[in-house]
Amino acid sequence: MAAQLIHLRFPPRPIHSLSVPLQCVGRDYKVYMRLAARRLTAKWFPKLRYTLEEESVSCDVENSRRSNMLDGTTNSSNGMDDFEGQLKNLFLEVRAKLEMGNKDDAVYLLQANFEAVKEQINAGFKGIEQAAILDTLALGYMGMGDFRTVEHLLNLLKDIVGDLHDDIPLMDSILMHMGSMYNTMGKFEEAICLYARGLRIIEQEFGTYSPFLITPLMGMAKALGFTGRVSEAVTLYHRAIDILENARGTENEDLVIPLSALGNLFISEGKATNAEDCFKRILDIYRKIYGEDNGKVGIAMCSLAHALCAKGNIHEAISMYKSGLQVIKDTKYMAVNDDLLEKMRTDLAELLHVAGREQEGRELLEECLLISEKHKGFEHPSSVTHLLNIAMSHSRSKNFAEAERLLRTCLHNMSRTVGQKNQSITVPMLHLAVTLYNLKRDEEAERLALEVVRIREDAFGKESLPVGEALDCLVSIQMRLGKDDNDVLATLKRVLNIQEKEMGFESEETLTTLKKVVFYLDKMGKRDEKLPLQRRVSLLTRKYKQKVSV
Repeated sequence: MAAQLIHLRFPPRPIHSLSVPLQCVGRDYKVYMRLAARRLTAKWFPKLRYTLEEESVSCDVENSRRSNMLDGTTNSSNGMDDFEGQLKNLFLEVRAKLEMGNKDDAVYLLQANFEAVKEQINAGFKGIEQAAILDTLALGYMGMGDFRTVEHLLNLLKDIVGDLHDDIPLMDSILMHMGSMYNTMGKFEEAICLYARGLRIIEQEFGTYSPFLITPLMGMAKALGFTGRVSEAVTLYHRAIDILENARGTENEDLVIPLSALGNLFISEGKATNAEDCFKRILDIYRKIYGEDNGKVGIAMCSLAHALCAKGNIHEAISMYKSGLQVIKDTKYMAVNDDLLEKMRTDLAELLHVAGREQEGRELLEECLLISEKHKGFEHPSSVTHLLNIAMSHSRSKNFAEAERLLRTCLHNMSRTVGQKNQSITVPMLHLAVTLYNLKRDEEAERLALEVVRIREDAFGKESLPVGEALDCLVSIQMRLGKDDNDVLATLKRVLNIQEKEMGFESEETLTTLKKVVFYLDKMGKRDEKLPLQRRVSLLTRKYKQKVSV
């Protein structure tokens, strides 16, 4: 039974491109920072993290292949039959509707095609055509972020492709798409299996040194890295690099993607020297191709600065960051309000604070705030974040009065956008409580800390780490207020239980709280309860001293 696709015809509209996470994203080098998830802690700056779209390196290769059926670049000379053309047109139509904001139209089109292919599957037709349609529909839903529907379609797809032979046309592309979607959803074991099968298919057809292998190698390496199989991931990245070097030379721009992915993996594993080598090579490649005065060179310098920071060369990293940002500015490679540029400036501000150059870092944060307010508005999340960071910088410099003013402005702006009970508002609220504590305004600080506890208990649960953090702040305030010892001890024990559960029994935070518990047990004369905890404190203290000496 020939598969039939449904195309809805609406009044003509301009078509715009929409970037959907397929196996190729484009040749242009787009390194971007993925800031570590901002947990609700007193550490205001996130750690640096750069990443690349690992699979985009194979875009040129895939565009030349018959099996790249959805990116819209393949032409009739590739031997695309009518069915592949229908698949391409369906995908492009969905993509255009999403780009124009017509999500309902896109969903209707996807649903209509799903109902049609479901009838075929229920009738017993489970061939490559049904698999290809499900694959296209899954990519469409992925483009709109509907992971639940994507997972359902992938489950149907797995049942079908599991019974099909490897030598069927389109099988390798479908497997690559499935692997990419599973990677995006964080289901890395499933992705590894699919990429491995696709890798075997391409090896059998094109050999073990074909550039067509880059897509499965990169996707599989990424998944292996996330599952802790680092040595296997490194091996695959090196293999991808070797293939590209043999096919295109040692100074080809396509090497940037696997080199960057490998460098980021080394950083995550604490191998900063290896990472530095990767990013130095990227910088050399760009300098060779584009010369010194090019925006890509500037971005590569900032990536290298990240590796230098991980290595502990803070001052060298700062210098490299400044040089890179200056190149980007001079070449006008990015708009002044570009998100990537904003993040790089923020990271440089972090390093300046770490190096003790707080005023310099604060001036950079203030520049970020002015740009964000001008282009995004005073109440935009980016503006609020910069305002919070500036307040924390003033607090770090003991300018508590200015920190209080900025934090109250931050709270006012957030209350207008997210409301006064949203958990996100507790971040500046808790910082304000700490600031008021430093200003010796303990009663006001306690009221704010109690409110933070209540909001976070509702949002995260009473035994969650964000609640533990708020309680830790609250108990410090109450200790100075001279609250009842039994109440303070009960709160300390609650904090300790949360920290042991979430951070482990030997974390530094746990040790700090243990010392407070022991102090209050001693103060209250509870010797029998104090002694075992006191021995535990002594043991952990010795362990930390040994780590420091090493």
